[in-house]
Amino acid sequence: MKRKLMANLVLWKSETPRKPLLLRGVRQAGKTYLLKEFGSLHFPHCHYLNFEKDKKLAKIFEPDLVPKRIVEQLNFHLRADINTEKDLVIFDEIQACPNALTSLKYFQEDLPQLHLCAAGSLLGIHLTPVSFPVGKVSFLTLRPMSFEEFLMANKDQRSLEILEGALKTLTVPDIVHEHLWEQLKRYFIVGGLPEAVAVYCAHHNTGSLFEAFSKVRAKQEDLILAYYADIAKHSGKVNAMHIDRVWKSVPSQLQKVQDASIQRFKFKGVIPGVSHYNRLVGAIDWLEAAGLVIKIPIVNSALLPFRAYAKESHFKLLLFDVGILGSMSGLSPKSILDYDYGTYKGYFAENYVAEAFISSGTNELFSWSEKTAELEFLREMDGRVIPVEVKSGSVTHAKSLAAFSAKYSPPYRIILSAKPLKIDRAKGLYQYPLYLAGQV
Repeated sequence: MKRKLMANLVLWKSETPRKPLLLRGVRQAGKTYLLKEFGSLHFPHCHYLNFEKDKKLAKIFEPDLVPKRIVEQLNFHLRADINTEKDLVIFDEIQACPNALTSLKYFQEDLPQLHLCAAGSLLGIHLTPVSFPVGKVSFLTLRPMSFEEFLMANKDQRSLEILEGALKTLTVPDIVHEHLWEQLKRYFIVGGLPEAVAVYCAHHNTGSLFEAFSKVRAKQEDLILAYYADIAKHSGKVNAMHIDRVWKSVPSQLQKVQDASIQRFKFKGVIPGVSHYNRLVGAIDWLEAAGLVIKIPIVNSALLPFRAYAKESHFKLLLFDVGILGSMSGLSPKSILDYDYGTYKGYFAENYVAEAFISSGTNELFSWSEKTAELEFLREMDGRVIPVEVKSGSVTHAKSLAAFSAKYSPPYRIILSAKPLKIDRAKGLYQYPLYLAGQV
C-alpha cells in the first residue's frame, strides 16, 4: 500500500551527511512493509534482518560494536555481500537487541555511507538511555494509515486529487462531498491499520459491503488480541492487569459521550480500589509509550506555551486508531454507516480528528477548558493560537468557540463538522468538513 512517508524515506536517502534512520510506530502500522518496499524500489539490493525472529543475530553484536566487523559477519549470516555504498540494510524489531541499537552510533561515525534503516515497536518501553544513540540517528514515525492513504488504497484517485486541492480551490463539488462523506464513514469502520485496510480492499468490491465489514471486524479482533498479548509479554515492572484495564476503559469512557466534547479521563472505577492518578500513571505511560493511546493535556488558558498551563493529572485519553476504537466499543458497522448529518456520538469524530492532526505532523495536541466552556483542540500556528471545535454532525452552534473568541480574540476560528467547506475570512470563521481534518 502506498504511504506518504515513502517521500520522507526518499529524502533521507539523498541526505548528506546521512545518519542511520530509526522508524518508530505502534505494532501493525506497516513499518516492515514500508521499509522493504523502499528497499525494492530505490536500491539494487535490500538486506533484511529481524532481531525478534532470529535470536542468533544478537551474538554478532556481543564482541564489540565495530561496524566493519559487524558487516563482515552479517555477510556470512546472509550468505550475500552487502555493498556499503549502494545497498539498503534493515534492522527490524531492533528493540529485541539493545546492542544493535547502540551500534547505530558507530555506523554513523565509522560507516556513514551505508544506507541503514532500523525499525522497532515498544522502543520507549524496552530501552534505557544508555543504549540509545542520542544525536546519531534520524527519526521517522509511522502512524496508522490516514484517510488520504485509505483513499489511495482504494484507488480513488479522483476524490483524492479533489481532497488534496480543496484548500487551494476552496471548493468541493456537492457530488464529491457526498462521496467523501460516505468514504469517511467507511474509514471510521476500517480505521488505518494496514491489515484491516487490506481486508476491506480485498472484499468490498467482490462481495457484499456487510461481508467486507464483518471480515474487517474479525481482523480487528485478532489485532486487539495481539495487542493484549504484547501487554502481557512486555509490561515488565508495570502490572499487566492494570495496563489492560486502563486500555479497555478508554473506549468505555468515550462511549459515554454523545454529541459533545470528550471529557477528562476519570481514574475512579478503572481498577477496584484505585481512584488517583499516581496509582495509574505507570499504566498510562506504558500505553502512551507503546503508541496505543493518544494523551491530550487539558489546559485552562490559551496563552503560550500551552504546556505551562496543563496539569499532569488533567488530560483526555483517546485510542490510536478509530477502527480499533469501533471494534473495542462493540459499535456495529451499520450504526456508523447510518450516521448521516444529524447528531452522533461526538467521541468518534474527535478521536478521528486527533489522529488526522498527528498524522499530518502536529507534534502535540492540547484541549481547552475554562469554567463551563471547552474546546476540543488548540493549535499553535505560526506563533498564533487557533481554536478548533469538532462537531460530529451538521449542527454547529459553537457556544464554547464564541466564549473563547470573546476572551482571547484569535485571528480566526476553525470548525470541523459534517457541513461542506465554507470559509468566511471577513468573520474569521473557517468551516471544514471532517474529511479535510488532515489538510488543516
